[in-house]
Amino acid sequence: MSSIKILSENIVNKIAAGEVVHRPESVVKELMENAIDSGAINIDVFIKNAGKVLIQISDDGSGMNEEDAVLSIQKHATSKIFNFEDLNSLETLGFRGEALSSIASVSQLELKTQTKEEELGTQVTVNDKGEITTKKGSFVKGTSVIVKNLFYNVPARRKFLKTNQTEFRHISDTFKKIALSNNNISFKLYNDNDLLFDFSSGDLDKRITQIFADNISDALIKVEESTDIFSIHGYIGKPAMLNNCKGDQYIFINNRFVINRQINHAVFTAYESILQKGDYPFFILFLQIDPQKIDVNIHPSKMEVKFDDEKSIYNLLLAIIRKSLGVQNLVYNEIEAETVMDFQQTTVENKNIKNNFELNSNTQNNFKKSNYSDDYLDKLFGNIDNDSLVTSQIELTDGPFSQPIQKEILHSVNYDDEEKETQGTSFIFQLHDKFILSQIKSGLIVIDQNAAHRRILFEKAYHQLKTGLPFSQQLLFPRVLSLDKTKYDMLKDILTMIINLGFSVSFLRANNIEIRGVPDDVKHGKEEKILIDMLNILLEVTKHKKIDEEILSICYSDAASIKDNTVLSEKEMRSLINHLFSSSKPYICPKGRPTLIKFSLDELNKRFGKVN
Repeated sequence: MSSIKILSENIVNKIAAGEVVHRPESVVKELMENAIDSGAINIDVFIKNAGKVLIQISDDGSGMNEEDAVLSIQKHATSKIFNFEDLNSLETLGFRGEALSSIASVSQLELKTQTKEEELGTQVTVNDKGEITTKKGSFVKGTSVIVKNLFYNVPARRKFLKTNQTEFRHISDTFKKIALSNNNISFKLYNDNDLLFDFSSGDLDKRITQIFADNISDALIKVEESTDIFSIHGYIGKPAMLNNCKGDQYIFINNRFVINRQINHAVFTAYESILQKGDYPFFILFLQIDPQKIDVNIHPSKMEVKFDDEKSIYNLLLAIIRKSLGVQNLVYNEIEAETVMDFQQTTVENKNIKNNFELNSNTQNNFKKSNYSDDYLDKLFGNIDNDSLVTSQIELTDGPFSQPIQKEILHSVNYDDEEKETQGTSFIFQLHDKFILSQIKSGLIVIDQNAAHRRILFEKAYHQLKTGLPFSQQLLFPRVLSLDKTKYDMLKDILTMIINLGFSVSFLRANNIEIRGVPDDVKHGKEEKILIDMLNILLEVTKHKKIDEEILSICYSDAASIKDNTVLSEKEMRSLINHLFSSSKPYICPKGRPTLIKFSLDELNKRFGKVN
């Protein structure tokens, strides 16, 4: 007797359904996509018990006649494609003809549909054995699909569903993604009879504010470019939008939400000079590509995509995002932009496109310290100090920058020839004791002195903590400081890191400590205050995070940095600029805020109504 048997169609359908229906969210996705393909302008989603009890998707689309309604439940039944060649020109979200049949095999499914032309519609019901029954009735124009008791006949699958909170979060995320890419459609999501989301139709900007926040546009940078390979539009987040968790990265190819590591990597690489370890940028990007140049028929979920020329798309996207970051107030290498951003002259037939837009590892690391050339800094800051940039050994003896980090590339200033300095040096001055203004060839730079100093202190502190080679200055007269027990115990716990940071402390009785040494950039008279401020910040941070080298460096830079309303001399301002641009990421502070912004001459001319 043969031990190999052919499975029944009922079992095969249940097994195959696992490729399409992973959880309630999968059902919502498939049915919403079908509703969009039907031409609906209003789509309502009803959820009960996180989709385990009920999922209902209702639309006002084209609807189906009785014959089509019955066929739609069958396996591999679709109205989207008719032959193999159609896979090369897909313009619909669905096409495989698997969704309804897969859902029906693991749930109790009911479908009500009526076309605009018919006076009566069709109700289709699928029973436990997969048998289909139909009846006529008067229904709302369009289609309503009701899915009850998901996985009721596959208990093993139902057992592995997560909590209602987790399952509904997945549903909500998918609902938002689909709504985001179809702003011309109105969407509603009901959870246990409560209206949770009500997105009216409008433009993309309106839909973004509906999903995220009313004032989110202030934190976004517009991206819009058209090439012969693809066109792109959307938004990327400013540094303030950086987050330490995934989830706010949205990529749509021909209005289909996709997951593609290469595209993600291109965007992340464009943010390279801004991201700290563990940071994730915010972006919503829509790419329109010739359907014949991509393949979405890789996985039943249709969320994976492959490109004909993945490398060119990667390099173009990288250059576009870098350009968008540079056009805004995040300064970047303008020379590189001029080299790579001539999109309109690019053609598909041009076989040199890969070379024109190839960004090798050296280019990708152009914000690293070793890649700062004199020409680049000259271009960035013009003639800020009259003379060319040279390696200086100037020792600063006053102010918060009295101890140079190391021999850096500094702007040399000829203080012995005041007349020459006045005539040849671009202006630099302090505004409201908060900002440093300096002229550059292409406009005006405004530097936030607090954010800039925090970037400098953070990188020095982090380097010292990692290497264990502190730069400390011993106090001539040690300071005794009384702490509360919480701060006293915390200081004991992080003593090794505190020592590597440059502090030298001894623990006395009754929660007292003696400060014998401090980091060499702590100004005289501020020793106790900076240590107390740092411990206060650490106590607040430790409510949410564990203290490590990065956290300690951030807290120290917050405590020790010069604050707003601090008067700086010209010498101190120039030193601050030099040290800032000797850091690896000069454009943002450790918390992601910009350290500087640039106003171009073109922008200033427009503000004053001047025409070039």
